[in-house]
Amino acid sequence: MTSPTTGASSVSGIPPLLQADDLTLRFGGNIALDKVSFEVAERELFAIIGPNGAGKTSTFNCISGVYRPQTGSIRLRGEELLGMRPDTVAAKGVARTFQNIELFDNLTVLENLLLGRHQHMGGSWWQAMAWLPSARRAELGARRDVENIIEFLDLTAVRQMPVGILPYGIKKRIELGRALAMDPVLLLLDEPVAGMNAEETEDMARFILDVRDQLRIAMIMVEHDMRLVMDLADRVMVIDFGQRIALGTPAQVQRDPAVIAAYLGGATDDVKGQFDHSEASS
Repeated sequence: MTSPTTGASSVSGIPPLLQADDLTLRFGGNIALDKVSFEVAERELFAIIGPNGAGKTSTFNCISGVYRPQTGSIRLRGEELLGMRPDTVAAKGVARTFQNIELFDNLTVLENLLLGRHQHMGGSWWQAMAWLPSARRAELGARRDVENIIEFLDLTAVRQMPVGILPYGIKKRIELGRALAMDPVLLLLDEPVAGMNAEETEDMARFILDVRDQLRIAMIMVEHDMRLVMDLADRVMVIDFGQRIALGTPAQVQRDPAVIAAYLGGATDDVKGQFDHSEASS
């Protein structure tokens, strides 16, 4: 296992993409996060798992600027994120998908993705209203980038359809596309396969790997599907009652006694099989 402040990046000597140190978040007398530290390397697929109420969503909310922890630090390529508003964090390159789909059902797939690209279009409102050359160039560039994402996610056949009439699995893919349209350096995936059937889950897993391997975008994934996590993640952090109890490769985490106790109630027989065939609460 790595130490509380050591991850893959520091071991290799390459600065981490994201470094979180001693995050402590309280709501009144309740401690949501208790001195949680971790690093995420460039192009890494990093997973966070834990039982219900463990602090996974709180960690995402701290990274994205929704919550501000009482103590700690979160640095993206060396720049402190704490204290920034969510829109500023997003502009720095942190994009997020949500467990509950947040799309505009009355807009087309193309229009939803263009909304994600909006912050990169630049210019002012009056330039856009006057349709000046700079505004035209920005619009054409945004459409070109979005069309590339549509092709990447195999959404060409539905690009002009209203999102509201599309199947759930396609909607989850569109939400991933809208996050990619923000041109992130770090993508936060909040239960990307929640509610999907086996075929949809397999498709999403393939796209997640393609984001890492082809687009070379680092990701932090919160997910309750343990088989997916163990198959996809480069490293896994386990938190329970707001504390980090394990951090390592999927194989290391599956053998960790604290993880076994937190997830399986102390069972020790065939731990790998337990992870392969059971789903823990998120």
